Amino acid sequence: MNHYSLLSKGMVATMLAQFFSAFADNAIFFAILAYIKNLHYPEWSQSALQISFVVPFIILSPFVGQFADSMSKGRAMMIANSIKLIGAGCICLDITPFVGYFLVGIGAATYSPAKYGILGELTTGDNLVKANGLIESSTIAAILLGSLAGGHIADMSIIASLLTCVLMYGLAVLANIFIPKLPAARKNIEWKFISILQDFVKSITVVFTNKQTLYTLCCTSLFWGAGITLRFLLIAWVPIVLGIEDNATPTNLNAVVAIGIVIGAGLASMCISMKNTLRCIPAGIVMGLTVIAFTLQSNIISSYILLILIGALGGFFIVPLNALIQKMGKELIGAGSVVSIQNLSQNSAMMIMLGLYTLAVAMKLPVIAIGVGFGSLVAIVILFLWIGLKKHAKH
Repeated sequence: MNHYSLLSKGMVATMLAQFFSAFADNAIFFAILAYIKNLHYPEWSQSALQISFVVPFIILSPFVGQFADSMSKGRAMMIANSIKLIGAGCICLDITPFVGYFLVGIGAATYSPAKYGILGELTTGDNLVKANGLIESSTIAAILLGSLAGGHIADMSIIASLLTCVLMYGLAVLANIFIPKLPAARKNIEWKFISILQDFVKSITVVFTNKQTLYTLCCTSLFWGAGITLRFLLIAWVPIVLGIEDNATPTNLNAVVAIGIVIGAGLASMCISMKNTLRCIPAGIVMGLTVIAFTLQSNIISSYILLILIGALGGFFIVPLNALIQKMGKELIGAGSVVSIQNLSQNSAMMIMLGLYTLAVAMKLPVIAIGVGFGSLVAIVILFLWIGLKKHAKH
């Protein structure tokens, strides 16, 4: 089979590894939420838990790109999934969940540049958009099933939910073994702390001085910041609007969003090519407006419909932009390095938006007001970024 085929051995192994890893990433989130809820941790611990996962992405941003580029990306993915496996094991052994989830965050931060960087090495041209569609569809299917498993199994047995995560991380490590050993993108990298930081700053400068890359990066960062905020908004929305206190219902709502993203990612891989990636931007604006409409709902059926729509718009929005960043990044500074900058940008956006959400909750603002403000912010910022991208394209 052709090395660049969408169904090559390397692509299939990458998709399976990503599926198992993403499944566990999402199952463990809801499993740990149930765990700390069972132990009567304070309410602020939920957002603090998420911060413990996000912090490694920011701290390790200067190093993980070079780590991914310094070896075969399949090997880098295997090391990263092994760290996740250790983190999940720590939680099962009754070590504080914050330490375990912090280790999972380290593994996830290390994993991401290798996961996205390998696509440009396994596929070429417009197949890169299709490959992103496949990997995003695989990821969101895993998010869907992982979220459902995490919440529903936790309602039956929290330890069984955590052990499921250990199993899935183990399967991800196993799948990584079957990824072909590709040449390192950058050989003879010197692991000197100061020089690595200097290289990272130079890479950031290159990326940020390219307006098209900068605006595209801002769009993807806003998407992930919006995604994590929506997840917590749903968790708060369920008991207030529906009066339900279980672990399963918030996971069901997140799963519905995931179904929509699978649909949107699939549509994007069919309808968008590298020549017309900017056609996806209006979907992000409409996504923000749809979040406002969802927040104002009290009917469960219409809420589910709007959540599917939010997911579909998000999937259609993010897939072409990821492909565009990978293409430009590979040409500018190397695939692994640009994804590490993307991680820094996206996780910084997540920290900022999560911080704003936490502040709004601390101020005891109504969930409806938070949702309307959040949706408005997303729509307005993406609109301005779209104007900037179109202006740059004309020049």
